Amino acid sequence: QVQLAESGGGLVQFGGSLRLSCVVSPNSDGFYALGWYRQNPGKQRELVAVILGGRTDYADSVKGRFTISRDNAKKTVYLQMSSLGPEDTAVYYCYAKLGPFGTAYWGQGTQVTVSS
Repeated sequence: QVQLAESGGGLVQFGGSLRLSCVVSPNSDGFYALGWYRQNPGKQRELVAVILGGRTDYADSVKGRFTISRDNAKKTVYLQMSSLGPEDTAVYYCYAKLGPFGTAYWGQGTQVTVSS
């Protein structure tokens, strides 16, 4: 079974940075898409960043501040976040999809809280 395990969340001050990690089992290679979503209570889960077909895409709200990357040797997907603001407070979920019509997999989530 595919398993995703996020880590790196926590409390950060306004303007600070965090790096989230997602270990993908059995490996991070061969997926149609790998990315990060986030969700606040009462709101829908929204796409933050994704690696798709060799390219990356970002939500407009995080462009220029967040960077997604992958290290297949470490079986890990990263989300480097900078210039964080309260609007970035959410549970961040790692996401993987086997194909355009394939099964989507989700991690347990890691909480990111940005204080003012």
